[in-house]
Amino acid sequence: MTTEGTDAPAGEVRSYDVVVIGAGPTGENVADRVVAGGLTAVVVERELVGGECSYWACMPTKALLRSTTAVQAARRVPGAREAVTGRVDASAVLARRDRFASSWQDDGQVAWLDSAGIDLVRGRARLTAAREVTVTPVDDGEPPVVLTARHAVVVTTGTAALLPPIPGLADVSPWTSREAASAHEVPGSLAIIGGGVVAAEMATAYVGLGSSVTLLARDGVLPTAEPFAGELVIRSLEAAGTDVRLGVEVVRAERVDGQVVLDLVGGGEVRAEQVLVAVGRTPGTRDLGLGSVGLTDGSWLTVDETLRVTDGDGRVVDDGWLYAVGDVNARALLTHQGKYQARAAGDAIVARATGSPLDDRPWGWHAATADRQAVPQVVFTDPEVASVGLTAAAAEAAGFPTKVADHDLGAVAGASLHADGYEGRARLVVDADREVVLGATFVGPDVAELVHAATVAITGEVPIERLWHAVPAYPTVSEVWLRLLETYGRPISHQPS
Repeated sequence: MTTEGTDAPAGEVRSYDVVVIGAGPTGENVADRVVAGGLTAVVVERELVGGECSYWACMPTKALLRSTTAVQAARRVPGAREAVTGRVDASAVLARRDRFASSWQDDGQVAWLDSAGIDLVRGRARLTAAREVTVTPVDDGEPPVVLTARHAVVVTTGTAALLPPIPGLADVSPWTSREAASAHEVPGSLAIIGGGVVAAEMATAYVGLGSSVTLLARDGVLPTAEPFAGELVIRSLEAAGTDVRLGVEVVRAERVDGQVVLDLVGGGEVRAEQVLVAVGRTPGTRDLGLGSVGLTDGSWLTVDETLRVTDGDGRVVDDGWLYAVGDVNARALLTHQGKYQARAAGDAIVARATGSPLDDRPWGWHAATADRQAVPQVVFTDPEVASVGLTAAAAEAAGFPTKVADHDLGAVAGASLHADGYEGRARLVVDADREVVLGATFVGPDVAELVHAATVAITGEVPIERLWHAVPAYPTVSEVWLRLLETYGRPISHQPS
């Protein structure tokens, strides 16, 4: 059923139940849910079907990181350490990365759309009237296609890298996350502006691939995580050879004799073959035609719990036919949360279209409640940072009465078996009145798989007294749960009178 927009005659109008703008994982999942519910759907995409995650983010970046962290893991275990006789083979790493990015070809993703009964129109989409999207093919001279939606138009256009207005920066052809994920050569030196997830992960990847990396983190490394997470990641980056500079700000950039020169506040400079800018994201709503519904192009879209677009006062736009799902609504800029929202939105669209009951209560089938309270994330640095829910600072700022339990992850038997000299830390943030977990953070080698247990505990509001009965297997790293509960102490209901 795949249809290329370039094949459409001038003025062609096609009608569907649902029109989805953006064919990343979020858009694919919205379309899949509505088709599974008996509706028709078309997806519009101006680049590659599969979106940012498939070609320039989640998959290729983790492929870049995996080889380095695997070698580091082997070096921490006697016997395996002796088998590691050289550095990471950068060319082999890049070749493996290419496979995970499907060599930037979307044939497989297009085939999946076809198998799922979802139509595809390639081109640039713009809202031109209520429930109407006009698609201009990327190839100049081809006629536009007008798509009308009987029930919903869904914006799943994601985000783009933010380029700050630093004088000269745009002129030095800086990398963004896209170029860092898809580079075919490792620069001899790389300066990274930023200290968030992309900056920390790419510093880990490129220093492991042999680049001389300077990380310029004005606001710190992983500043929104628990403070100990950034501290441990900085220590590891510096041990690997990264020059980490905190609290510095770039005020000017230029390219001199093939090198990028970054001038810093207060004097001083950094020189590197290439610079990566990783300071944030902007919404993918530029030139989307939002003015047709009283909104502003280039803005983030606000939504209700079923992902319908709302105005500045929280009212649903028009009669609720416009949805914004995934990163573009700024609720949780993560692929897995976009797919979660897609399930809720897709099923809500079907329910409204068919007159079925709508469950938009908190934690209801059609509500994206977890975006507010239980968002898991893994930063694939070395050590990994796995977290979900609120940090201690965020919980306090939100007004929760909190109690924090910390434990040295390296002191757990399973961790000491996992690697000699295992360094890590774990924290639970607990609502002291209700005695349920509000947040959890684990930092250490290979802690990514610990986070789902915490996600279940938070989502299910499992009481501390019941968590005591969730006995972790011995000897695993998950034994940290028992140690955290011991640190927390007896729940209120079992305190001695």
